[in-house]
Amino acid sequence: MTETYDVAVIGLGAMGAHAVAELAARGARVIGIERFGPLNDRGSSHGDSRLIRLGYFENPDYVPLLRRAYSKWRELERRSTEPLLTLTGILQIGRPESKVVAGVLQSCREHGIAHELLDATAVTSRYPAFAMREGDVAVFEPEGGFLRPERAITAALKLAGADGAVLRFNERVLAIEPEDDGVALVSDRGAYTARKVIVAAGSFVTGLVPALAGLAVPIKQVVGWYPSRDALATGLGRMPGFLVDEGETGTYFGFPDLGEGVKVGKHGHFFAPIDPELPNPPVDAADREATAEFMARRVPGVVPVGTRYVTCRYTMLPGEDFLIDFLPTTRDIIVASPCSGHGFKFASVIGEILADLALEGATSLPIELFSFAALRQRTVAA
Repeated sequence: MTETYDVAVIGLGAMGAHAVAELAARGARVIGIERFGPLNDRGSSHGDSRLIRLGYFENPDYVPLLRRAYSKWRELERRSTEPLLTLTGILQIGRPESKVVAGVLQSCREHGIAHELLDATAVTSRYPAFAMREGDVAVFEPEGGFLRPERAITAALKLAGADGAVLRFNERVLAIEPEDDGVALVSDRGAYTARKVIVAAGSFVTGLVPALAGLAVPIKQVVGWYPSRDALATGLGRMPGFLVDEGETGTYFGFPDLGEGVKVGKHGHFFAPIDPELPNPPVDAADREATAEFMARRVPGVVPVGTRYVTCRYTMLPGEDFLIDFLPTTRDIIVASPCSGHGFKFASVIGEILADLALEGATSLPIELFSFAALRQRTVAA
């Protein structure tokens, strides 16, 4: 028997979980279908913590969405009674002309975001966990902090279920077929129809949206935890979250010691493509060395030998912006992400945007940067 819904959401990671929660809260009859179990490791939303920041060096156009995302995270905290967002401040380090420092200053100045520009001496005096190079500066943003991803997804899914959403796990959608009055879905466990479908399948998106083949590329991402030498310097309340622009060698991100050590990763890691249908590749010596060398040189407040490493996956698009738009061939199918490794902080507002698109056909929030047309332009430029 075919089940019928207003909206079907494929994928219940960061974006899908917040979409079903928002849709259910608005009274829509919604089903969420996840290929694996809840909080699985085949996506981009595990690993205990995710940075959030307002002064977005990538592009100032993201800032209005971030302001709304902060508000939505606090709303989710109130509804779920779960602590999800912790403000630690964020320190963004590099040469004055580096992409991170120049970019965050541009965003802060354009949008009136509170910040301090610090020289190397001020950084090492205030934050002794870090080592600075001669000529480095840092931008400190007090509104930066971190989110708890597993806790946030669990909270969204619990609220969605309480508001009437149907949630199906360990069920794989095999086909999506537009029809005259909606969309037909076939899974390995049943058949469904919906007026609108949201595809939030992360690294598996090309199997459902062939138009993204060759554009949405899953890559291996590794993060590690390094034990503290000086817990006073690296502990929560003393050490902020951080981004360090090392120029040609890449950008590193990290968190204060939340109990297991200082967590660090390199954005994009080695940008090594992976097959999404296979389990995540294991961590090897090169993966460990990628962050160990950085920690020894830049964060002397830790032992430069990691005690734990976790592999996840980014799904990268040309230009590293998001994709949130109707499929060009039909307005009944909405593609949400891939988010190119920097999307989790936006999940709360992306859930709102997806509900707007599915129920209203448009959103007042600024998403022009994330259209298929913009993606085509970035692909040509690349």
